[in-house]
Amino acid sequence: MSKNKHQSYYERQKAEILAFLSINTTQPYTLQDLYQHYDIHNKQEKKLFAMIIDDLLEEGKVQQTEKGKYTVDEETNAVVGRLDHVNPRFGFVRHDDSKPDIWVEADNLNGAIDGDLVKVVTFGDFYRKGENPEGRIVEVLERGRSEIVGKAQIFGNYALVRPDHKSLHEDIFVPKEKINGATRNDLVIVKILSYPANGQQAVGEIIEILGKAGDNNAEMHAILAEFGLPIRFPKEIEEEAERIPEAIDEAEIKKRRDFREILTFTIDPHDAKDFDDALSFRILENGNYEIGVHIADVTHYVKPGTRLEEEALNRATSIYLVDRTIPMLPEKLSNNLCSLRPNEDKLTFSAVFEMTNEGIITKEWFGRTIIHSDKRFTYEEAQEILEIEDEQLLADAIASQYGMPLHTLNRLAKILKQERFSKGAINFETNEVKFRLDEKGKPLGVILKIRKDAHKLIEEFMLLANKKVAEFVFNLGKRKQKEPNEENPGNTMVYRVHEPPNPEKLSTFANFAARFGFTIKTDSEKGLSTTMNKMMEEVEGTPVQNVLEQLAVRTMSKARYTTEPLGHFGLAFDHYSHFTSPIRRYPDMMAHRLLQNYLDKKKAPSLEEYEKKSKHSSDRERLAAEAERASIKYKQVEFMSMQDHNTIFDGVVTGVTDFGVFVEITSTSCEGMVRLADLNDDFYELDKENYRVVGKRNGRVISFGEAVKVRVKATDMERRSMDLELVSVSGKAFRASSGVNTKSRRAASRDRGSRGGSNRSSGRKSAGGTAGSKDKGKRRRR
Repeated sequence: MSKNKHQSYYERQKAEILAFLSINTTQPYTLQDLYQHYDIHNKQEKKLFAMIIDDLLEEGKVQQTEKGKYTVDEETNAVVGRLDHVNPRFGFVRHDDSKPDIWVEADNLNGAIDGDLVKVVTFGDFYRKGENPEGRIVEVLERGRSEIVGKAQIFGNYALVRPDHKSLHEDIFVPKEKINGATRNDLVIVKILSYPANGQQAVGEIIEILGKAGDNNAEMHAILAEFGLPIRFPKEIEEEAERIPEAIDEAEIKKRRDFREILTFTIDPHDAKDFDDALSFRILENGNYEIGVHIADVTHYVKPGTRLEEEALNRATSIYLVDRTIPMLPEKLSNNLCSLRPNEDKLTFSAVFEMTNEGIITKEWFGRTIIHSDKRFTYEEAQEILEIEDEQLLADAIASQYGMPLHTLNRLAKILKQERFSKGAINFETNEVKFRLDEKGKPLGVILKIRKDAHKLIEEFMLLANKKVAEFVFNLGKRKQKEPNEENPGNTMVYRVHEPPNPEKLSTFANFAARFGFTIKTDSEKGLSTTMNKMMEEVEGTPVQNVLEQLAVRTMSKARYTTEPLGHFGLAFDHYSHFTSPIRRYPDMMAHRLLQNYLDKKKAPSLEEYEKKSKHSSDRERLAAEAERASIKYKQVEFMSMQDHNTIFDGVVTGVTDFGVFVEITSTSCEGMVRLADLNDDFYELDKENYRVVGKRNGRVISFGEAVKVRVKATDMERRSMDLELVSVSGKAFRASSGVNTKSRRAASRDRGSRGGSNRSSGRKSAGGTAGSKDKGKRRRR
């Protein structure tokens, strides 16, 4: 036996012994017990086992309780994390350490369900075939869910509620007296009375009936409830908002810089109701431009210590589902008092810049203001002015009241954008998925909206204001230094940070991009941004554009809120905040309060308090994004379910796993799965290293990024998933031959273990995939 093989065998045996002792902690074991358990008789194997025990003792992974008896101290190998129960057969415990997530099979969950904070004991550091370490959950520290959304099935003396969430795999038992009026196929919220234990399923009580499955309002409410998000405002919150006076006091106006006589306008989506930003424009006597970025002064109306403030913090963000907005603030504020509607005086908090014709900022000013918006543009209306090509029409437009400001702002926005990219910003462009809906919420069509210059104009000036506010506060703190070498005390501020990507993830993406002919340099941030942007430019218009763009986004770290000034990697900003959307984001309200605090020359408030609120805001943003994606997925699957089953769709392979191939349909951006069990011409197996599945007999290959044609085989509205039938691969017809086993090698066991549809999950073996939210116009999550 070679040295490497011997070492591999030794490590496997070591992991096996540690696993056995980790699972069986009720009593200590002697070497004789271990020999008997593993059926070991010859001296050489016994010697090996004794060596392994000595190693484990030395490493502190095994303890000797009394002479010749061994056990595992659970705390030694314990890790704390959240359970992601990806399918009925296993889950992963995700934790904050840099080491891989821990794989836990269903028999070792110990009553934990998806989302629970758990303590898991690992079975050592040996990872089979380079995969995740295995473990057993020994304790549930905190339940992630107390209420679950699902569909009720009534059976006389009891009901079963089948959870909607794809990571909850067991029905909840509801006794007759806890059904509370629910009927068959009602979407309900069930409160957990007892969690699964000792082989018994969870028991619950139905506490709310949302409506019938398939009804649009019921389904959207179910999605909100699934993620623990609010459906409506409590009555007392609405009443508190209604008591706020609408009139603006003259004394308040005198405290503010007055922009009411300066040309001001808003540019928003055509269906927007909450206009939280406006731009003002004028030419100064020195020939420079004064550009005001005016933001709704929400904190003038929402005061600390009020129920409104408490509710805004709890929600932390507005939620944008496919057919509705769940606002962070009641309508009296979001659509009325704070909304910068045209032809009305409005209180604002502003960042004002003096810029040269070349886009150089010569002055900046921050403070409270009052404005009077002269016009409300939709993005389409503003874009129409920017796209005028006829020379005479263009001249007339530029000479008009709004034409020259719009064209000038657009030109300056492009300069600002170019400056960002010259410093290393990365161009992450994602298209927005929208739907045409009938009066009952049924999707009549899917629209993939493309961001144009009007969107980018607004975005650049919002980015500028966010950046400059963060820089201003940071530099104020820096000036507090009394000595050159004194540690910078800083000022408390809520930053929007985006850290550099994980090197391992980045390396994986670079290797993947190389398969498509793209070189991604990972040795420097500048090299990374340059090559990433080059790839984004060259991939535009190709079948793999959406896939590679979303994989690139997935490779990056997630942006979040914190009081630490860590910079924004994707935007190439040293300091960045969120200041420009306080109607729909609580961190912007915090930024307004902190900025005003420093303008008033007050001391920095508690860092700990703002850090706690920042983390809460990041968590709520994540839940809102998940709900948004769930609503889009629901409508996509609903739309596909309404199509003729013989219709053939163009698609692209967006992921490969050991149980199926994910395909995104080009016309709708809807992702479904071609199951390997349905490919009945051969046994197909995953070639993870090369991002493909390969037929064992005929060698046929289906690769990530490959163009395919598919039919819809089945849709599952409950699971928001879709199964597809493969028609052709890269233009070659796929004809399954008869008489061949219709299962891939592991398909039978997979099918027995899977009750869900084709929703993407973090399966143990996979390659490639799509992720990342579809950003909504000005709601792009920078």
